[in-house]
Amino acid sequence: MKPKANPRLSNKALAFVLAGGRGSRLKELTDNRAKPAVYFGGKTRIVDFALSNALNSGMRKMAIATQYKAHSLIRHCQRGWNFLRAERNEFLDILPASQRMDEAKWYVGTADAVTQNIDIIDSYGVEYIVILAGDHIYKMDYEVMLQQHVDTKADVTIGCLTVPRMEATALGVMHVNDQMQITDFLEKPADPPAIPGDPDHALGSMGIYIFDWQFLRTLLLEDMHDDNSSHDFGHDIIPHIVKNGKAMAHRFQDSCIMSGLETEPYWRDVGTVDAFWQANIDLTLFTPPLDLYDNEWPIWTYAESVPPAKFIHNEDGRRGTAVSSMVSGNCIISGSEVTESLLFTGVRTHSYASLNRVVALPHVDVGRKAELRNCVIDRGVQIPEGMVIGIDSEQDRENGFRVTDKGVVLVTKAMIDAYLARS
Repeated sequence: MKPKANPRLSNKALAFVLAGGRGSRLKELTDNRAKPAVYFGGKTRIVDFALSNALNSGMRKMAIATQYKAHSLIRHCQRGWNFLRAERNEFLDILPASQRMDEAKWYVGTADAVTQNIDIIDSYGVEYIVILAGDHIYKMDYEVMLQQHVDTKADVTIGCLTVPRMEATALGVMHVNDQMQITDFLEKPADPPAIPGDPDHALGSMGIYIFDWQFLRTLLLEDMHDDNSSHDFGHDIIPHIVKNGKAMAHRFQDSCIMSGLETEPYWRDVGTVDAFWQANIDLTLFTPPLDLYDNEWPIWTYAESVPPAKFIHNEDGRRGTAVSSMVSGNCIISGSEVTESLLFTGVRTHSYASLNRVVALPHVDVGRKAELRNCVIDRGVQIPEGMVIGIDSEQDRENGFRVTDKGVVLVTKAMIDAYLARS
């Protein structure tokens, strides 16, 4: 009898996405949605990247733990990820914090979010669990990391970014030996340890962890009864394994997906308004640092059924144009000028308006003769006729908009309503 081929490790693994965080550094963008549900790239949400990486890596068992203002995130997953078929042992289970174990507490830490769902994870019958953050932008083949985890017989394998050493002071940093075994885990060190043989770089944690499920299960149950624990992977579980077990580092460049257009591994934490704006605007470049047009590694999402974008009016001073921009479906550029901007689904721009380096979320309406520069416009905002934003920071602040240290202006519906009420 011909021996049976070994199945892909991803078939035996569960992708567990931690998507409960508010993301307070995104300010008013997360007033009504969790950070993983924030829009990105014209039609996707941030969480789609972790889920798409799992799917493209061959993983068909996924779970997502939600907590803070989860409705839009849950609705998005139900609409955009309902193609997985339970009869083929495929699923995306949504696991809201529901006070299942203690009526007085919700998820109190990243590890606790897994602990409270141990019985559900047991029912999946998986050998490995891949813990993922739901709020980063990157493309990565988790199968490569899984293979390293198994080959090295690690207790935990941690995904790591290679960063300039002194830039690692804001990260959790891995101190490793020549075999890439982690000997120490340092949270935001003033003097980050260098990679052996590479004195100018350090390894920063990506918040991606792979465990054998039975090993982690035992550890979580012990942690649950520890009153001194914060029940967090970064603060409690990982340091415990580094001290008492075998923790291995996995370099992101060994498993990142690059289509040929990307010149270096791409990973972004779009956790501030400035970073969010910049990462979206970067997509409009002639050769963007992230290739969203790679059909070999698609980013799956909820694909709305909408008409194509339309550009209307063709006379001097009133011509519908978009240059060096990304314009999504159901947008109408009516006699206005759009430059180096990213417009999400359903945006309307009216005659004589101009937009330069603008990120406009779905269903924004820009009034006639409005002038917008260097700003993020939240979903559903109606910009009044003739309004100027992004030219004078002091005026923008007086109008009630949020202006970042780098001069990017965030505009939400509540801000516009308050402005109109004062006018």
